[in-house]
Amino acid sequence: MKLHTLAVACAAVASLSATAAFAADSVTAKLQAPVASPVKFIAGGAIFNCEGDTCVANVPTSQTFSSSTCKAVAAKVGAVATFEGRKALDASRLAECNAAVAGANGTSLAKQ
Repeated sequence: MKLHTLAVACAAVASLSATAAFAADSVTAKLQAPVASPVKFIAGGAIFNCEGDTCVANVPTSQTFSSSTCKAVAAKVGAVATFEGRKALDASRLAECNAAVAGANGTSLAKQ
């Protein structure tokens, strides 16, 4: 009985590991302008590492590839040129992503 329980447990762990591996396609944001120095932050439940004009989340969650995550990335490091996971955000969703940055930049300039 103990051997059977161990076999079932091992099968469950293997199944969960395989599922996590398939779900873990990285999410990449190409920026319109490079960051001055490496930046690391959490957005969409994943850790993004940014260097130059590229931000990558190597272990994304189901929430990472979304317009709201793109907006969070843009708010942290600037306008996003492309946002890709298993597919790329289309032009209208990318424009929404960057709209908040354009508004924030306009607001801060008006205050100066």
